[in-house]
Amino acid sequence: MITVKKERRVLADGTAALLVYEAESDELNVYFGENRRATGVQLADHILLRLDRTEGKAISLSFIDFSLLIRPTTYGPPSFRLDGLDDLPDDLREMTLQILTTPPVSYFLKVGAFYASLHQSPVPISYIERQATLPVST
Repeated sequence: MITVKKERRVLADGTAALLVYEAESDELNVYFGENRRATGVQLADHILLRLDRTEGKAISLSFIDFSLLIRPTTYGPPSFRLDGLDDLPDDLREMTLQILTTPPVSYFLKVGAFYASLHQSPVPISYIERQATLPVST
């Protein structure tokens, strides 16, 4: 039997969101507004953003192996390199970063930069915002 939890909510910026968690696959999908055709951007191994390139808006955000992505570590929330940005055309990379760093996506996914050395270029990283109201118990 497949267990699916669904929750509709209005986010702080007024966006209608639908959160759908499927326990058996441990996948959380967050839909922003109406689900429609979109361009998929694989941000990291387990994180997918779907966006409308014409409007420059997020359509959905998917987290595969969600409970592993939010498992706390000794050092804080686990962070993931956004290596999917590396091969994007410049215009799509810019649009994607804009979408990632603004609501509604930024309510769920936080983006930062990692410097291995201050003399090197920053590496984009992210972590999932741990919200008590996410429709999954871990």
